[in-house]
Amino acid sequence: MFRALFARLTGEPKRGRELFELALAEAGRTDWFIAGEVPDTINGRFAVLATVIALIIVRLERDGEQGARASAALTERLVETLDAEIREMGVGDPTLGKQVRKLVGSVGGRVERWKELVNEADPWTAEVERSLYLDEPPKADAVAYCESALRAFWQQLGDSEVGQLAEGRVG
Repeated sequence: MFRALFARLTGEPKRGRELFELALAEAGRTDWFIAGEVPDTINGRFAVLATVIALIIVRLERDGEQGARASAALTERLVETLDAEIREMGVGDPTLGKQVRKLVGSVGGRVERWKELVNEADPWTAEVERSLYLDEPPKADAVAYCESALRAFWQQLGDSEVGQLAEGRVG
């Protein structure tokens, strides 16, 4: 109730929405789950979304204050969405904050790992496996597909101005 009241007072109730929708659109592509063989489960879908968001944040952090504001808006939107989704799944208030912190922390861990990796020419294979495949060892061709798709998305992010990204558009 208070969140709805205070959102109207801040003047930015939709802050980060377009950027979050960009991440959702990328993570929602069916090829991650078909050609990439990421498990089509809640955990698998979150793994793709968390990885996509991590790459977006790594890109935004390269653009000073404007990138930091866009990154913060994206993170705020992620927290709001996770809160709503977890509530909808029936998780009660006593454990809600812990669950959200754990999930946001997993995005943060990905950000730190990808920050190092995107600057290197080394293959991304090990991190793709770690970020996307949770329970079962993936097939090499599925990992190669996801690595290629993540590299292409990273290239799109790199070709985009921070203002474009904040508006949910890639170059």
